[in-house]
Amino acid sequence: MTDTPSSAGSPRPTGKPARQNVTFASGGADAHGYLALPPAGQGPGVIVIQEWWGLTDHIADVTDRLAGAGFVALAPDLYGGNVAHEAAEAFRMMRELPVESGVSLLSGAVDYLLARPEVTSRTVGAVGFCMGGGFVLYLAAHDRRVSAAVPYYGVIQGEVPDFSGLKAQVQGHYGEHDQSIPVATLQGLRETVRKQSGVDADLRVYPAGHAFFNDGRPEVYDPKASAEAWSSTLEFLRENVR
Repeated sequence: MTDTPSSAGSPRPTGKPARQNVTFASGGADAHGYLALPPAGQGPGVIVIQEWWGLTDHIADVTDRLAGAGFVALAPDLYGGNVAHEAAEAFRMMRELPVESGVSLLSGAVDYLLARPEVTSRTVGAVGFCMGGGFVLYLAAHDRRVSAAVPYYGVIQGEVPDFSGLKAQVQGHYGEHDQSIPVATLQGLRETVRKQSGVDADLRVYPAGHAFFNDGRPEVYDPKASAEAWSSTLEFLRENVR
């Protein structure tokens, strides 16, 4: 499952910097992210993992939406403040982020989120998109504190994760017409997860293309598929993040 500049669609028209409002320790250094709290002031924790574009307004909006649904949501910034403005730049930035470094930063984000007094759960959910969907699977395979893993059209870079330590339930959302993640590959992923961990990954397919959830990109956004996937995501998180 790979992503290329051509498969990602047209450039994202944004000149805005990465959205950040918190700083936390991760891997012996400072990391940054965007935190959103629910109206009640407390709730279960969820990590939101960015697309290859960076910590954009879209990802911040998804984080806000999760907070509105009752979660304490944190989107870590994997690019250190940088945001891509065109697909070739996004592809380069994704390739320059080692998987191990990304997982280490995300584990630090889990530490930070679970230590916050507003978080009522002992585990976290993880929701990610494109590159971030792949990191959802890497993080869940690495960190047993992730109890619900939700990759949206997740791009796995390089080797498939070792799922032998996976404790999370998995619900994935993919596009039938996504050229970067052929539907035929999902059965192999499902079987690998089941064989290595015993988890029966629920990988759902919609009549849509790549990035169908990104309402900031009208050329790929699919309202019907997005609404169905989002409703399922919220229900899944509520059932599995405790």
